[in-house]
Amino acid sequence: MDVKLWLFLRTTFMIALLTGLLMAMGYLLGGARWMTYMFWFAVIMSFLAFWYSDKLVIKMMKAKLVSREEAPELYEIVEKLSKRAGLPMPRIAIIDDPTPNAFATGRNAKHALVTVTTGILELLDKDELEGVLGHELTHIKNHDILVGTIAGALAGAVVYIAYFTKYLAFFKAIFGDLSLDRFFYALLITITAPIAAIIIRSAISRRREFAADEGGARLSGKPWALASALLKLDEAVKKLQKEAEAKKKKPLGNPGLAHLFIVNHFEGDRVSRLFATHPPTEERIAHLREIAKEMGVEFPY
Repeated sequence: MDVKLWLFLRTTFMIALLTGLLMAMGYLLGGARWMTYMFWFAVIMSFLAFWYSDKLVIKMMKAKLVSREEAPELYEIVEKLSKRAGLPMPRIAIIDDPTPNAFATGRNAKHALVTVTTGILELLDKDELEGVLGHELTHIKNHDILVGTIAGALAGAVVYIAYFTKYLAFFKAIFGDLSLDRFFYALLITITAPIAAIIIRSAISRRREFAADEGGARLSGKPWALASALLKLDEAVKKLQKEAEAKKKKPLGNPGLAHLFIVNHFEGDRVSRLFATHPPTEERIAHLREIAKEMGVEFPY
């Protein structure tokens, strides 16, 4: 089976599972009617994520849209790589934050947004930045920005609804509106559903990161530069994590959006592979070595 088709079917199945978790919570609390409500809630959440993701991210991350005149080198790199990828020129935004990172969002290629932090612009050289931006443009080309946004929105909805459903189940059980067996089932699913939702969202993200790394390497023609960028980002993010913990300061942005970034700066060394939104940096670099061999490009380290 074609790899892209397999990835599409796998992702569709996982998004259906997230919707199913919402419907299951609705059924346990209110039967078929509430199950239907939850289905339409999932549809509405997906629609809002599809239509307004770029606007919401700009507002939440305090990103500033920039023109060619404001960021000429950045604009030139994105424009060159977009032409190679056969994509329309996306909008570009910069977040004033020392955390080095980058991400892409938007409902489709015509409405895409590529965002970088001031931290990544200061940390990486031009070749490394090309690799990172190629990675983000591949996410756009592969429709990952849409899939990731919808998966994140649904997983977030499962977590928040499970939280309120737990207390609603207690309330309904006390006043006799919920049988004892259904109460225990509701309690069980409100505990397990958020864990399952995060695992599903993370699994969707991990698989697509490998594909984006490959695309970034091929678009830039410099797989070694993307590998170097990932090493620098991994080291810098770990350093900033330790500093943030020492100062009891929150990292950049929202954990619910962290799966969109090229590296997840909310994940520490001890995070379980099940919950990790990104593959380990060592595995990503090993994958880039293989891509370099296929391309006939020398990997200097």
